[in-house]
Amino acid sequence: MRLPAVRLVRLSRIPYTELLALQERWLRRLQAEPGTEAGALLLCEPAGPVYTSGLRGGLTPEETARLRALGAEVRTTGRGGLATFHGPGQLLCHPVLDLRRLGLRLRTHVAALEACAVRLCEFQGLSGARARPPPYTGVWLGERKVCAIGVRCGRHITSHGLALNCSTDLVWFDHIVPCGLVGTGVTSLSEELQRHVTVDEVISPFLEAFKETYKCTLISEDSSN
Repeated sequence: MRLPAVRLVRLSRIPYTELLALQERWLRRLQAEPGTEAGALLLCEPAGPVYTSGLRGGLTPEETARLRALGAEVRTTGRGGLATFHGPGQLLCHPVLDLRRLGLRLRTHVAALEACAVRLCEFQGLSGARARPPPYTGVWLGERKVCAIGVRCGRHITSHGLALNCSTDLVWFDHIVPCGLVGTGVTSLSEELQRHVTVDEVISPFLEAFKETYKCTLISEDSSN
């Protein structure tokens, strides 16, 4: 049986707005010709600090002004969930996928993203990584979240995805209540492994986990397409 092909677009370190712009182009491409291709996997590392809020909000105007005063960008997005942080040292994965081509529903797509992050943690030697039921969506090491997940889906086509902390400066999270979860913490692969883990280091094992979990092949595509 032939596996569906997903386009792999690696963007290295770029401004968050550029990731959103490319995501929008892929959304239009899939929406214009639904069912003709599986879609794309967009990977990048944010070039600067960005706080984002989701469909459920998460940031008041006063909080937004305070965060911008710290030197961070603040953006409202169409993903699910509340406020979170993106910045250097973090792997952002935005799968823009036609779920019908992959035989998935939205719930199984979210579970697959969690499974990819858990598998990556296992590849790095962190066997305790686990997904938790809502409202604790994402991947956790003990009581600390290492990977946040927030997606959007319209007409069976997904956008947004996951943010995995590799060597992220976790102090940025102190200025918000990440994902609206009071009393929980945030961690990174570097923090857990007690060594510096770069985004580049984890991309190869993450791609292996993605292919394994989504049962697809990955075809590299130039980021300008």
